[in-house]
Amino acid sequence: MGALVIGMARSGISSAVLLKKQGYDVTIDDKKEEKNFDQNIIFNLRGLGVNLNLGSEKDISLQGVSLIVLSPGVPKSLDIIKKARQENIRIIGEVELAYTYFNGGLIAITGTNGKTTTTALVGAIMNAYCKNTYTLGNIGVAFTEKVLEADKNSTVVLEASSFQLESIDKFRPHIAAILNIAEDHLDRHLTMGNYINAKKEIYKNQGENDFLVLNYNDAHLKDINTKSRLIYFSSQNILNEGVYLEGNDIYINMFGINQKLINIYELNLLGMHNYENVMAAAAISLCAGAPYNIIQDVLKSFKSVPHRIEYVDTINGVEFYNDSKGTNPDAAIKSIQAMRKPILLIAGGYEKNSDFNPWIKEFKNKVKHVVVLGQAAGRIISDLKGNNFYDFSHAESLGQAVDIAFFKAKEGDCILLSPACASWGMFRDFEHRGDVFKNKVRSLKEGI
Repeated sequence: MGALVIGMARSGISSAVLLKKQGYDVTIDDKKEEKNFDQNIIFNLRGLGVNLNLGSEKDISLQGVSLIVLSPGVPKSLDIIKKARQENIRIIGEVELAYTYFNGGLIAITGTNGKTTTTALVGAIMNAYCKNTYTLGNIGVAFTEKVLEADKNSTVVLEASSFQLESIDKFRPHIAAILNIAEDHLDRHLTMGNYINAKKEIYKNQGENDFLVLNYNDAHLKDINTKSRLIYFSSQNILNEGVYLEGNDIYINMFGINQKLINIYELNLLGMHNYENVMAAAAISLCAGAPYNIIQDVLKSFKSVPHRIEYVDTINGVEFYNDSKGTNPDAAIKSIQAMRKPILLIAGGYEKNSDFNPWIKEFKNKVKHVVVLGQAAGRIISDLKGNNFYDFSHAESLGQAVDIAFFKAKEGDCILLSPACASWGMFRDFEHRGDVFKNKVRSLKEGI
């Protein structure tokens, strides 16, 4: 049996290892050259007998290939994929591959924003309830990396991106959740319709004994056609069934429980979007059988996930927050709304054909100054001027941006890194960008 894995990032590597353990003759193909990879990984893969086709060594051969696994970043429009379809070769993604070998309980969470925080919250709740819990997927550890460790008594809490969901086949989570849908990744999906359809793949195989948790107030999630049982959460409406916000309190009204869960000021998370994440996590966990008291205890103790409105430090009365995961305008709007002090905003990076105007309109009476950087800087500056916002500076690097923002900040202000753009071109990923920001803040404090 021959298998071709396209893309040698984290999930591609773990997919290749899993396939090798299942007896496949495995080849990994990646356009990057061997010198760009960790040589220990190269050594280990070759030691396992995995064939590597890196850089421009040779064309990909489909001879003997019965299965192709696409890494999440690989588009389905590649010529080799078109050729494989013509030859009736099965094409799946890493998540589908892992699901093939999994027989435990599966919770899958998607959405444009809030996926990682909600997944981490559900993972923490489920781990407190049943110890054999794995928190996997787009959150950092590939499903394929841990699937053989899990058994029928295990629960996997999976963060699933649109890239991962567009390649599923039989994937069927017992509990699925779509947190929200906003404009994102149009450089890959081309249209909002394609993007929305990729998100909705998460529930396509669910049956009447499964649960689908949805945001009651998201217009894209109205009139859902599904066999599964619908459970809603809402920040704007009191629900007859579900989890909702009334005033400053979050209430549960489902499965015979009808009572207050928690006050938002008991949480360590900031912003309405995070309150929605909390409500979604509570609804998901209740569907999974977690007790009320465990959910409440975990919510009270849970800290923000790194790079998601993460408090870094305070210098001379100026607070620093790292929201490097704010990689699209909608996410960046939510971080601006969450701040309770005047903002010096650091933004820019690689744009994804997004509309910056709604984001800029959110600056009113909140953002004092914007420092822009990266490939998108020119377009952001043009849009700032188009919205009559002229309090901006341009920086050549993130370190310089922090220096400019701190120079302009006053005691009682906050400096917020929330780029509204991807990190590509300047950083490996959003984690690298956030770490650079935090290290710069630490060095700034040491120099005071």
